[in-house]
Amino acid sequence: MTAGTGRRTVRAVSVLAALGLVLTACADTSDDAPTGGTGGTSGGGADSIAVGTTDVITSLDPAGSYDNGSFAVQNQVFPFLLNSPYGSPDVAPDIAESAEFTAPNEYTVKLKEGLTFANGHALTASDVKFSFDRQLAIADPNGPSSLLYNLDSLETTDDLTVVFKLKSENDQTFPQILSSPVGPIVDEEVFSATEITPADKIVSEKAFAGQYIITDYTENELIRYEAFEDYKGLLDPAVTKVVTAQYFTEETSLKLAVQQGDVDVAFRSLSPTDLADLAKDDKVTIHEGPGGEIRYIVFNFATQPYGTDTADADPKKALAVRQAAAHLLDRAKLGEEIYQGSFTPLYSYVPEGLTGAAEPLKELYGDGNGGPDADKAAKVLEEAGVETPVKLNLQYSPDHYGNSSDEEYAMVEAQLEATGLFDITLQSTLWDVYSTERREDVYPAYQLGWFPDYSDADNYLSPFFLPDNFLGNHYENDDATKAILGQASEPDEAKRVELIEEAQRIVAEDLSTLPFLQGSQVAVAGKDVTGVTLDASFKFRYAPLGR
Repeated sequence: MTAGTGRRTVRAVSVLAALGLVLTACADTSDDAPTGGTGGTSGGGADSIAVGTTDVITSLDPAGSYDNGSFAVQNQVFPFLLNSPYGSPDVAPDIAESAEFTAPNEYTVKLKEGLTFANGHALTASDVKFSFDRQLAIADPNGPSSLLYNLDSLETTDDLTVVFKLKSENDQTFPQILSSPVGPIVDEEVFSATEITPADKIVSEKAFAGQYIITDYTENELIRYEAFEDYKGLLDPAVTKVVTAQYFTEETSLKLAVQQGDVDVAFRSLSPTDLADLAKDDKVTIHEGPGGEIRYIVFNFATQPYGTDTADADPKKALAVRQAAAHLLDRAKLGEEIYQGSFTPLYSYVPEGLTGAAEPLKELYGDGNGGPDADKAAKVLEEAGVETPVKLNLQYSPDHYGNSSDEEYAMVEAQLEATGLFDITLQSTLWDVYSTERREDVYPAYQLGWFPDYSDADNYLSPFFLPDNFLGNHYENDDATKAILGQASEPDEAKRVELIEEAQRIVAEDLSTLPFLQGSQVAVAGKDVTGVTLDASFKFRYAPLGR
């Protein structure tokens, strides 16, 4: 998902990634969080928790949304065939008893016995088939049906067994896709097979089977959740019976709410300035965990300096320009001074916390320890015969990536120009125009961000570096393509990791994009709140929250 929109483009050639991930960082306060204190006690009351957010809900129906705000709600109330345990990005059977490849093109899932929705309807293989069939049939432009690009058909062999027929063999990404925004299982007796089902119908008919059910729902204002006592999935039962979620339109209002105890937990999103201020407040605790969001600069291979469509086209000089920019970026300064540490340096294409994540950019560029090196930047340009200063147009979108983008790209400009090697023309464009023009070769270099559809390395490789990628920046490398497609269908975990690392090395040498920041997940909670769990599944679940 492009960060901030919850949308992405998926191609049939793209085989997205899957199992066997390793967690490197997790914030979980369920065992050792402090108790007592005054922060948050007025939010949800003694037997409830109040959560505040600025996220926006597009639709409660999983077929009608593909954004962080909607998925955050769906995670609490709908069951999944596979899900991520707390503290891990791996997937495991959730309401499934087992899930495995029974043939190269067949993925067979057997459900647990006795599953029901909160309304008493039986949850069977027929509901599973219905859930995925309707995603493909509706194919809502705001929905996630594109994630099912490799699904050919489904069949049920009995009430507990469903077989997914896949177009490509050994798709190591498919188990992760079943835990993604396209994966919630819905009640076929409530949901429409051909249209988006209204939220009031879903709520009134109690079509839920996750850890919680929704008892009151006012979209983008207030949601009341109650624990579902008959939940039989992978995760633990809800600690707190009642959770309310309050929606704020302004970050500052959310900050004041958690600071004053009107909500117990604030999650997505608080500004860097607000977080810095809250860090000084002894009534709240700031919890951090690995975040999947990355920030990067895209180079257009046709229109960048010395690009293929320019009058002085020269691939060696074009590469030298990209390499010089990589030598000059000071990621640590950007993360600390612009984002107060809520974004941290990123030296690869796969963020920290995912299996196969490496740091080839740290080795290849700058001082070798993550810092900039102006001498190396000057040398690479001189050896390629590039005249300096290099004139480069750099585009960004302040309305899409937040107000801090102005400061972020002003600092990027200053870092590239500091030694006189670059002459940057910095321009901003509103997203409605930006999102179209960036694919029309208008911008030689430009800002993008990315938030994953699910927690796997391939989701940071296939969309960007395969032929006809969603960036549309004219990059193609046969060796990178081979490694990326290879890892996506490699069932041996160790061999798959090797291919993921190889792909990162290849694209780091080519620098079709220049990643530089990785966002952390941040939640602010009252001192008496326990169970705030931020891990590399990138899902914030309410059920562990307690006092």
